[in-house]
Amino acid sequence: MFEEKLDALSQMMAEHMATPFPPGFRSLDIEDQDMVMLDADAYGYAQGVLKGPLDEQRGRGLIRLTAVFERVLPAIDDAYAAGYYTHVRNMAVLAAEIETLREK
Repeated sequence: MFEEKLDALSQMMAEHMATPFPPGFRSLDIEDQDMVMLDADAYGYAQGVLKGPLDEQRGRGLIRLTAVFERVLPAIDDAYAAGYYTHVRNMAVLAAEIETLREK
């Protein structure tokens, strides 16, 4: 099951890289979050999870990031961008699940 989750995360990251960034979301803040940085942070954490366990500080950062999406997603009023960031959130949540499995 662990390897399947890693494979799923890798696939989600590949899909993410193949998906165009939402038009108009560069230099945009929603709920005090820079949307480019939110995207980049989620991808960076996911990439770190694929490489191996995160250190304690980055693990806490990933958990905080997943909570940020719960504030930001409802405030996105563009359908394409909402789908894009839902995928990014799902990628971050899966990365957090993998980290939790590693801790056991």
